[in-house]
Amino acid sequence: MKGTISLIDSIIVISYLLGILLIGVLSVRLKKLTSDGYFLASRGLKWPMIGAALFASNISTIHLVGLAASGYNEGLVWGNFEWLAVITLILLGLVFAPFYFTSRISTLPEFLEKRYGPGSRTVLAFIGIIGALFVHIGMSLYAGAVVIEAFFGIDVITSILIISVVTTVYTVAGGLKAVVVTESIQTVFLIGGALLLTVIAILALPDKGIHTLAQFKEHLKPGQLRMLHTQGSLKALGEGGFESGLTWYACLLGYPVLGLWYWCSDQTHVQRVLGAKTMNEAQLGPLFAGFLKILPVFILVLPGVIGYVLFKDIIGTNANQTFPVMINQLLPVGLKGLMAATLMAGLMSTISAALNSSATLVAFDIVKRLNPATSDKRQILVGRISAVCVMILAMAWSTQGSHFTSIFEAINKIAGAIAPPVAVVMLFGVFSKRGTKQAAIVTLITGLILGVTLFCIDFEPISGYMYLTKGLHQPFMMQAWWLFVLCTIIYFTVSYLTPKPDPEVIAKYTWESPLSVLTKHKFAGIRDPRLWAGVLIVTLVILYSVFS
Repeated sequence: MKGTISLIDSIIVISYLLGILLIGVLSVRLKKLTSDGYFLASRGLKWPMIGAALFASNISTIHLVGLAASGYNEGLVWGNFEWLAVITLILLGLVFAPFYFTSRISTLPEFLEKRYGPGSRTVLAFIGIIGALFVHIGMSLYAGAVVIEAFFGIDVITSILIISVVTTVYTVAGGLKAVVVTESIQTVFLIGGALLLTVIAILALPDKGIHTLAQFKEHLKPGQLRMLHTQGSLKALGEGGFESGLTWYACLLGYPVLGLWYWCSDQTHVQRVLGAKTMNEAQLGPLFAGFLKILPVFILVLPGVIGYVLFKDIIGTNANQTFPVMINQLLPVGLKGLMAATLMAGLMSTISAALNSSATLVAFDIVKRLNPATSDKRQILVGRISAVCVMILAMAWSTQGSHFTSIFEAINKIAGAIAPPVAVVMLFGVFSKRGTKQAAIVTLITGLILGVTLFCIDFEPISGYMYLTKGLHQPFMMQAWWLFVLCTIIYFTVSYLTPKPDPEVIAKYTWESPLSVLTKHKFAGIRDPRLWAGVLIVTLVILYSVFS
């Protein structure tokens, strides 16, 4: 059912769209763009902007809506996707960023070429474009359009067209600098809007006769405020909780596999690190993003839990309406417009990041490789055309979003299909001195084929039944883990059956030992990344202790 939007809220939403468009285009208006300037912001980004942009490129409308719905259904357990991301962001800052920065790469596939060879570069570029198209852009467009229709009355197709045009214009015009500048602004809107809704929801609890935490818990399902679960405690949350398979060990084993691809080797996110001004900025940026990733549990998942208490009679079994219902029920005119701007921020930041990364992959990993003499002007033109083409394809794919029962779970299932082989090749690429170019390409191709096959077998609209999740009781997080194990076996088997890699390459692109990540350099004081990584880990331990 379509909602309505007041004149004041309409003015706020339109002003936000025009403002972001102008800021994005004008952020680079006085500069003659080079390929480095367009794709990597002239390698001049500092850690606050890198961290904010990493956070904004990740938090999309899918998170705003999907995490609220998940909080309504199962509770804080879905927050593991946010807090465990901190671990992989630490890996990005401490383990991978030093190699990315010193090798002066423009894309992640380029790093694989330096470590393994051109074959691996081609496969990873293909995976990167597929991920941007099907995960980052297509599903984000659909999720945002559906929610905007739900409480603003703008139909899905119109929403998709408007958001696509505005985001494409400033992304295509300004490149990474425009994307990062707008993402930094959108991070403020994301955090501010979500925090505002959370506070207002908490203040509404006394109207339901809830004045203490104990009274609040009495109105919840058993374990809805717990982060860590067993199979038994998940069953208490209902069928959805059981089928999610988010036990503590599934999260511990499965999420790092997804995170190694998503945060450490996916061009859409890591491109911000490649544009860093210095090594220190490249390492501190992901750590700052790690601190920001602590927030979504409290400002995105928790509101869904509160929504269960306040509006379960209205929402019923349609959990995806949690976020729209809370906005319509709790926010006055004007604030609804600001919340719409928050939705736009989440949507546009993710789409612009994926568009820019797709353009970069095509320009550097396809066109520049086929014709090394390609000029900067030609690369930028190709990148712009590529971004427009990817957006058109993503718009077409987004109209198929209605075939998915849960958008948030869907994107993670897709990630679970493509992440394991990439995680294996990247992780052991920097830690194993024996990993060979043959092992990398066999692992990437075989793992990708296996992952897509398993996804289709377990995707009910294709196979007719969730044969792995329901039949074998192996949910998608455990599927990702076992596929990672299988890819690891393939990687090392092929490595030991093929000639050792070039010692010079190994010396340049692998750590001497895992401990050398922490011990190689002298302590540099307050700006030392290892210090802040330690603070992050301690913070996580405390938080998990409180919410276990």
